[in-house]
Amino acid sequence: MYSIEFKFEQEAIEPIRLKDVGAGQTLLEIALGHDIDLHHNCGGVCACTTCHLYIEDGMQWIDEQGRREVDFVKRAMHPKPESRLGCQSLLIEGEGTLVIIVPDQRLLPDAWYE
Repeated sequence: MYSIEFKFEQEAIEPIRLKDVGAGQTLLEIALGHDIDLHHNCGGVCACTTCHLYIEDGMQWIDEQGRREVDFVKRAMHPKPESRLGCQSLLIEGEGTLVIIVPDQRLLPDAWYE
C-alpha cells in the first residue's frame, strides 16, 4: 500500500494526502477516484499530454515509461526528467510514499492535443 501526496503548482490549492492506495492503478485513475481534477483530454489513452505530472519522490514505485509515453512527454509543457503522464504511470506492487506535483493546468489551451 502507498501513501501519495498530490501538490499543486496552482496557487491556493492545498496538497491532498492519500493513504492506503493499492497497486495496479495509474496516477490518473487514483487522482480521479479521489476527486482530484487532473485533465485527461484523450480519455487516458496516451494520445495527448494533459495529464502531465512531475514525480517529486517515489519514481521507483511506478512502472517504466514506454516508447509512446516518452514521445508524448517530450511534447508536454515544461517537461523535466521527472515528468510522467498520469495515464501511463502505473503503481507497481510494493509499499512506499510518492509525492506528485500537478502542473498549473490553467496554462493548458482548451484543446491541448499533441
